[in-house]
Amino acid sequence: MTSPSATSTTVPRAQDRWSALQWGTLFVLCAALFLDALDVSMVGVALPSIGSELSLSTTSLQWVVSGYILGYGGLLLLGGRAADLLGRRRVFLIALGVFAVASLLGGLVDSGSLLIATRFVKGLSAAFTAPAGLSIITTTFAEGPIRNRALTIYSSCGATGFSMGLVLSGFLTEAGWRWTMLLPAPVAVIALIAGLKLIPRTPRESTQGRGYDLPGAVTGTASMLLLVFTVVSASSAGWASARTLGSFAAVAVLLAAFTVIENRSSSPLIRLGVLRSSTQVRANLGAATFFGSYVGFQFLVTQYLQNVLGYSAMQTALAFLPAGALVAILSTRMGPVVDRFGTPRVTAFGFLALVIGYVLFLRIDLHPSYAGVILPSMLLLGGAFATAFPALNIQATNGVKDHEQGMVSGLLNTSFQVGGAIFLAVVTAVVTANTDTSGGAAGSKQAVLDSYRPALWVVTVIGLVGLLLTLTGLRRRRPTYGILVASSEGDERARQAAAEREAAENGAVASAGASRTDGDGSARA
Repeated sequence: MTSPSATSTTVPRAQDRWSALQWGTLFVLCAALFLDALDVSMVGVALPSIGSELSLSTTSLQWVVSGYILGYGGLLLLGGRAADLLGRRRVFLIALGVFAVASLLGGLVDSGSLLIATRFVKGLSAAFTAPAGLSIITTTFAEGPIRNRALTIYSSCGATGFSMGLVLSGFLTEAGWRWTMLLPAPVAVIALIAGLKLIPRTPRESTQGRGYDLPGAVTGTASMLLLVFTVVSASSAGWASARTLGSFAAVAVLLAAFTVIENRSSSPLIRLGVLRSSTQVRANLGAATFFGSYVGFQFLVTQYLQNVLGYSAMQTALAFLPAGALVAILSTRMGPVVDRFGTPRVTAFGFLALVIGYVLFLRIDLHPSYAGVILPSMLLLGGAFATAFPALNIQATNGVKDHEQGMVSGLLNTSFQVGGAIFLAVVTAVVTANTDTSGGAAGSKQAVLDSYRPALWVVTVIGLVGLLLTLTGLRRRRPTYGILVASSEGDERARQAAAEREAAENGAVASAGASRTDGDGSARA
């Protein structure tokens, strides 16, 4: 266990009220995270319109989503390291400016390849804003209820942005899908201007003897890109084909190289000792399965509502509205809940709601009742996001020293985004493998639905795996606030030496007390 003061000293624990500058800083950071999450989901409802205008197949449309997620997840670890070394404020503001420019370009392109490229660049910029923003919060607010409150507000903005992105996309797609790409640009500019004034300057970490681990960034990003490409293309190339097996082997080699590089690097992207903490492992695996299953679910549902049920973009947006509204209402109130019940219990509750929502949605057919079939799932998914999303963020950052907050934040966000990219690729591959390519108009909607149903089962299983992983954390006693993250060997030796000194001092005191007792006894005798 670590004491709260060991991780952050910027704000005293006794301070219950935040200054105007702290509120302003949190507002800017929340706006950036809202945009990041919004951009992931807002393209969902627009996908059929994009595919129709740019003549993109289902697999190509998947890359419009995955391009952003992969850019996001691929360099998050480097983004976290850059935030620690270059300065969190500087990295955050520069990346936010790049995000605004890429958003503008994304709404002006006229080919699928260029659209995917701009989405990838936007993801890259988000890979630097996300860990920088989260580490600014965790080094500004003291660990405990104060930080939990800040993280709850911050996480709720991300969850709300992701949920409301679908709703906004429906309204914008009615006017033209390009507006879904253009909307983030002016909002990002406003947040950038506000950030220049509101985010305080903080001293950078010492860069002496520390670098950015570019080999690790290259091998890590390449392995994730190749893994997703392999999964997506496996259904057409064949899962047992030489190309697919060779690609999987190359992924294994790249991941092994990444591990070796991180172990030998003097300044790794991720200190692998962190992964010796079961709390950290559960938080990151939970993030990957939670977000990964939902991204796949959202992709399937937007296609189902429009291609099978004939919903318009606006109707699709309204179908998702209850989930987004529930997230907006509940997520800001999760801080006290986490304080009382602990992150494992709150996360488990969120996963349980997620899985039940998926199971209920399996009842869909060609003519479902919205109130009886679709709405219950949307409400459960909204409750799942409102509870699990803040809890996972709090669990991953508690008990981590200030100089490693960027690294841990990058790792958590990597788990969210890479889980989304990989599991979306798996879901898309399942749909493609079950698609009837024989043609014919008769029963075509039923055929489409039949191709979606196995993928929905895959989504449900992914969510169930996440739930089971989370339940393993309930066996442990709920920590007060600090969770010790596995440290380096030097830190461990220092703690052992301190413990030995303390034991020696206690032994000396006990011996002195015993001598005095014996002396008194002799005198009385």
